Amino acid sequence: MTISTDDLAACAGLVQRGDPDRFLATMAAPPSARRALFPLLAMNVEVARAPWVTQEPMIAEMRLQWWRDALEEIATGGTVRRHEVVTPLSAVMTPDLAAEMDEHVAVRRWDIYRDPFEDAAHFDRYIDQSAGSLLWAAARMLGAAEERAVRDFGFATGLANWLRAVPELEARGRIPLLDGRPGAVRELAERGLDHLSRARAARGAVSREARPALLAGWQTGVILRQAWKKPARVAQGTLGQSEARKRLTLMARAASGRW
Repeated sequence: MTISTDDLAACAGLVQRGDPDRFLATMAAPPSARRALFPLLAMNVEVARAPWVTQEPMIAEMRLQWWRDALEEIATGGTVRRHEVVTPLSAVMTPDLAAEMDEHVAVRRWDIYRDPFEDAAHFDRYIDQSAGSLLWAAARMLGAAEERAVRDFGFATGLANWLRAVPELEARGRIPLLDGRPGAVRELAERGLDHLSRARAARGAVSREARPALLAGWQTGVILRQAWKKPARVAQGTLGQSEARKRLTLMARAASGRW
């Protein structure tokens, strides 16, 4: 199945509006990679915002279930609903990968409610299934890669993005961290840096074809080091780079192929 130009443009537009950093990273990838990445990332945008577009938990649950049902249609090889994201996604996602991505949607149920994470294992599972699974799916759709290396990088990237989101999550009444004290935040950032180091030590296990998927994490090291050095920046919402520095860093990563 081929993807229509209109569907691809619609997916790219969704990503540009809902996830501008991943949009920039995808635009830095080869055109052939973009055709696979934009439908996947558009799905992620829709899934990520599903718990937040309503105050009614039941409606939010139904929105997430809609995406789980759509993935099941792709996984079982049956008739796939016509939709500006689901239709192009079904053209680039294999049935086995669609089945694996069910948990990527299910884990977002945490976003609906105001309960804290149960423990560190629950928190790690959320980051891995949301960010790690997304990156693993992106890499698999492009080329060969070792899952552990990609998931380590995905966890580090997901954690960096999560730390940046802490102020907004708290403003929305969520409890994003098990322990928000500076020492605990520093330990969390250090754990993310450990995952990042392990992933980069296994660079050779990620093929050249799959590497563009990992461009999405181009700011990960900078953000985690900032949080480790000055944990207060998490609560202050000052993690990250200037727009100019961010784009220069991305250009360098894309040109070198080193993530």
